Amino acid sequence: MLAAISEAEAAPIEIRAIAGVLAIGLALIHLFACRLRLLRSTPRSRWLSLGSGVSVAYVFVHILPDLSRAQETVQQQFDAEIAFLEHHVYLVAMLGLAAFYGLERAAKTSRKRNQAAGDGDVTSARVFWLHIASFALYNALIGYLLVHREVPGLTSLLFFAIAMALHFFVNDNGLREHHKKMYDKLGRWILAAAVVAGWAIGVGTAISQAAIAVLSAFLAGGVVLNVLKEELPEERESHFWSFALGAIGYAALLLAL
Repeated sequence: MLAAISEAEAAPIEIRAIAGVLAIGLALIHLFACRLRLLRSTPRSRWLSLGSGVSVAYVFVHILPDLSRAQETVQQQFDAEIAFLEHHVYLVAMLGLAAFYGLERAAKTSRKRNQAAGDGDVTSARVFWLHIASFALYNALIGYLLVHREVPGLTSLLFFAIAMALHFFVNDNGLREHHKKMYDKLGRWILAAAVVAGWAIGVGTAISQAAIAVLSAFLAGGVVLNVLKEELPEERESHFWSFALGAIGYAALLLAL
């Protein structure tokens, strides 16, 4: 399923170059988001809620409809091996959501244990590395999908990059709250490098459309969970109307194209 990229499979050189610039831009978000004072944790910044709305809109208006069309491709390629699964891509989306829910619960539990032990409101080193390793793979997936998406082309690339950029601000804020100084000292650098690494892998390799659909499904589930875990808790003091504006506005823009 994974092979060295051929000329016929390669995205146009210009698109790959633009994707590389966007990958660097996404990496810079992790490196410099901490300097934006307007992204304070509580009350939650309206800009973070707006970005969350945009991310969710992209998933429900763009990714999930693409997955519906890709379902036939996945079934044609994999039914012989896993015929018992009727809805492969949606199960993968559920897996993505469940995986990041588990990571969030692990982080919150670790913080509570450390607080009870008098070690501060921060996760343990084990949970920190689990979180960073998981989000590094998540970021690498996003970097890879900058090159290979269900819908190719510059317009699709730009809308994906915008949605993921705003999503990165949300993720960065949440990870910093969990891991504090360890995230700023080390975690953000690893996540920044992972995006660029994912893009580099995408430039040098190609996978089947069915595999891209599966990866996109996992990303969709991860995005939904990572957004909702930041917006729903009452202590976040989130801004519903900012979230709604981002979701409705970006959905309308996607539907207009």
